[in-house]
Amino acid sequence: MSSATILIVEDDAVFRELLSTILDKAGYTVAAAVDGGEGLRRIQRERYDLVLCDLKMPVRSGLDLFRATRSEAQAPLFIFITAFGRVDEAVAAIKEGAFDFLSKPLKDPASLLAIVQRALEQVKLERLTASLQEIEKAGLPPEDLIFCGRAMEQVRKLVQDVARTSATVLLHGESGTGKELIARMVHLASPRKSAAFIPLNCAAIPENLLESELFGHERGAFTGAVQARQGKFELAQGGTIFLDEIGEMPALLQAKLLRVLQERVFERLGGTLQIKADVRVIAASNRDLATEVAGKRFREDLYYRLNVFPISLPPLRERLDAIPGLVRHFCARFSAASGLRRAAGISAEAMKILQRYSWPGNVRELQNVIERGVILSRGEITSAELPAELLARRPLPDDGTGILKHREKETILATLQQFKGNRRQTAAALGISLRTLQYRLKELDLLVKEDRN
Repeated sequence: MSSATILIVEDDAVFRELLSTILDKAGYTVAAAVDGGEGLRRIQRERYDLVLCDLKMPVRSGLDLFRATRSEAQAPLFIFITAFGRVDEAVAAIKEGAFDFLSKPLKDPASLLAIVQRALEQVKLERLTASLQEIEKAGLPPEDLIFCGRAMEQVRKLVQDVARTSATVLLHGESGTGKELIARMVHLASPRKSAAFIPLNCAAIPENLLESELFGHERGAFTGAVQARQGKFELAQGGTIFLDEIGEMPALLQAKLLRVLQERVFERLGGTLQIKADVRVIAASNRDLATEVAGKRFREDLYYRLNVFPISLPPLRERLDAIPGLVRHFCARFSAASGLRRAAGISAEAMKILQRYSWPGNVRELQNVIERGVILSRGEITSAELPAELLARRPLPDDGTGILKHREKETILATLQQFKGNRRQTAAALGISLRTLQYRLKELDLLVKEDRN
């Protein structure tokens, strides 16, 4: 937490300046108060990760200040400063919940930085624990499950780093890799977590309705607009809006979204009143937006506005070590939800099959496979309850890209065949939008006639 904010509450001006200089040079954001009264006002007005506070001060003692802040929603951690010979008072403060104490005069800068670093690690741990509790309350999978697998370790770190800021985040990953889950994780670990998280799939809304969905409309703005309506940006005020499949957004709306990101204001459709957009934007795409920009299908200026903090989510085939944990979770979840029977788990043979498969549909596809297996099984899930495409061992191209495209082709073709060429039903079964399916059919050169019967 090198970007942590630290408040120094110390009535000795020379010692206060010494602490400020050391911490500022170490890269921390430092504020100072001359006594406990000013310290309390600052803590009530601003958010600090850590407070370094003298025990003995005029107006309000350090211990009084500490006690007064315990009712704050996100009370900062305290390190007390005490003169030699008054250690017993500092120990008493620790028993009440303070992190530690520091003696003055200061032995050396390293001792200060060491205790500060330990305290900030504790702050990070407490926030992760609180985040996990919020995730569980929201009905989401446990954090360790979301980030399971070695390939997700970097993603976890990036989420932790960006969550406490207001930076715009751009998530990239194939369909089914959990982009909305990660967006919710960023929101729940952020200072905005008490406000709304509003998701919108840009590909799921017809083009002529998407502007109204985003920005709302006034009465009479268009045929059928019999009353004014708030859009997603208004509903997300103070919180986070998640724009999934942002690459599907029409060019006209891309320009309007750019204005919101630049000026932080918007108008409802048919309105003239400017509404402030106090909203954090997290966008996601399963396409490479840089390639879309090069192909003139996505605005370059909007791309750079969105790409402030990019996070790339690895596909499931790159985190096969996560499959056992995911399978256990899905088995327990669907067994409990179905009320049909309790799946005892999965056989070793079936697990090997799951770990050999390339998962073009990623975690969403795995989830569907396990739900089907729980319904069909009479105990543990065996290879007999797995779909045919997982069991097939056809010769594959020998280069990595070819293998993935071949698997994707096989899965799309098999699903199309299952639904007799009906693209809408195929897209729903694959967990993607109809527009994305059509895009993939064209890219993979799959010329399939749709059966409309």
